[in-house]
Amino acid sequence: MTNKQDIRKMLRQRGSTGSTAEASAIISQLRHHPRIFHARTLFIYYSLPDEIPTQELLDEFVSKGKTVLLPRVANATDMFLHCYTGAADLKLGAFGILEPTGKPFTDYQQIEVAIIPGMAFDKQGHRLGRGKGYYDRFLPLLTNAYKIGVCYPSRLLDEIPVDDHDIIMDEVIS
Repeated sequence: MTNKQDIRKMLRQRGSTGSTAEASAIISQLRHHPRIFHARTLFIYYSLPDEIPTQELLDEFVSKGKTVLLPRVANATDMFLHCYTGAADLKLGAFGILEPTGKPFTDYQQIEVAIIPGMAFDKQGHRLGRGKGYYDRFLPLLTNAYKIGVCYPSRLLDEIPVDDHDIIMDEVIS
């Protein structure tokens, strides 16, 4: 089995992640997912160019009265959640990612669903992140949340190396 760094390198060299049609199909699955439909409080991400684009879902969830939470990088090791109420809540943050400026959110037990990005996932629900460890340190705090990993079909791998601290997704949508 190759190591995580080798898989990341291979994925970056491969380049293109997926098509607009694939992204639309995944967004549709998220939009109609029963757990997301019924959830009042969601943790989601503001996507990077190589991730499933979540921007349209953010405002849709807010318009349905859901509490939408986005991560914000605080320092070299930690990220925290902030409420998102609309595009005006965003500013360019760490690593060139748009981050929320809304009210901080710390009642992690209230989060019912977490939609998690990854460079790749495997069929057992293991996640390969970008290597900084932000999600690895944060996900253990979400003890009540149903965790949904999302990635393009080309990024669903047979197997990813696993470390003791890795949190397995409850479901992966690709």
